[in-house]
Amino acid sequence: MINLFQPQVGDEELAAVEAVFKDRWLGHGPRTKAFEAAFGEYLGVPPEHVVFLNSGTSGLFLAAEVLGLSEGDEVVLPSMSFLAAANAVVVRGARPVFCDVDARTMNPSWADIEAVLTPRTRAVLLLHYGGYPGEAASIALRCRERGIALIEDSACSLGSAVDGRRTGTFGDLAMWSLDAAKVLTTGDGGMLYVRDPELAVRARRLAYHGLVQSSGLGYARVSHRWWDLEVPEPGRRLIGNDLTAAIGSVQLRRLPEFLARRREIVRLYDQELAGLGGVERPPALPDGQEASHYFYWVQMPGAVRDGVASDLLEADVYTTFRYAPLHKVPAYGQTGRILPNTERASEETLCLPIHPGLSDDDVRTVASCLRESVTSRTTAPQAG
Repeated sequence: MINLFQPQVGDEELAAVEAVFKDRWLGHGPRTKAFEAAFGEYLGVPPEHVVFLNSGTSGLFLAAEVLGLSEGDEVVLPSMSFLAAANAVVVRGARPVFCDVDARTMNPSWADIEAVLTPRTRAVLLLHYGGYPGEAASIALRCRERGIALIEDSACSLGSAVDGRRTGTFGDLAMWSLDAAKVLTTGDGGMLYVRDPELAVRARRLAYHGLVQSSGLGYARVSHRWWDLEVPEPGRRLIGNDLTAAIGSVQLRRLPEFLARRREIVRLYDQELAGLGGVERPPALPDGQEASHYFYWVQMPGAVRDGVASDLLEADVYTTFRYAPLHKVPAYGQTGRILPNTERASEETLCLPIHPGLSDDDVRTVASCLRESVTSRTTAPQAG
């Protein structure tokens, strides 16, 4: 089976885990701090503004909590997002308001966002679809002018940039997913960035039970009663640990290699699928933009797409569509809305396998199977 995603881990990650075992410090500790520092350096932000968490979803939920979202607040986000984004809004009692997107890039423009703004809008939650930065820079500027917080859902976009500036650093808060399917993996994990220094301190505190300081060995060296608790507000346990941070530090060093291979795969797909009638490849990136190429998607008539996915699965090529439109999910209470570009894209888009473990032959196999299926399903039968 040629999988959609596949983690790239090997001897370096194994050696890093072995070193953690030998030190017998598996929990939150020096390797976590080192990973946060390296991640912050990669982003070009102070390390104390970066918090390593147990998942990207925790980052979304924590961002909503840090902003103090509550009943009566509205958060604008593209309908074509992962459900964790909407869930993070709903659990705070706030209301997700879904906007449309460009049918080709699956990213919203400022016009799409502005069309659904109201006086109750507290935040915009922006996804960079497939690692394409979209209008991150201009949307951040417009949000700042309006006094609206911007959360960047950068789950797909580690390695993406606009004019050299990393996605995730344009808004007020951002999160990255580091699960097994992502560009960089810690097995499970996530990273949160908070621009405001005071909110960054609060986010770190809330991520560990609301404690102002740890009651463990580290604090014992600076207090004679290190077991005493200071909890200004209750939090949860969302922090990452040294075992997964050790893997993440190796993966971060390997990130340029992963991104380079993804770019090569994109070029090969583009080459192999050129001229295939009825199929559109991902649009070209605007000047000055870099993408992580987390997704490689093709678009074709809706009557053809589902059959092509089935044909590829029969040929041991796993494809899928992400993300199903959230405005059609009854739990979010907006099933009566019509977002034409989102609905069109959700019927016509198919995500193909893309990860650094694919060989050139794998890519050619996927392209060949796609070409054969599309051709067979779009060619009218000849009269006998």
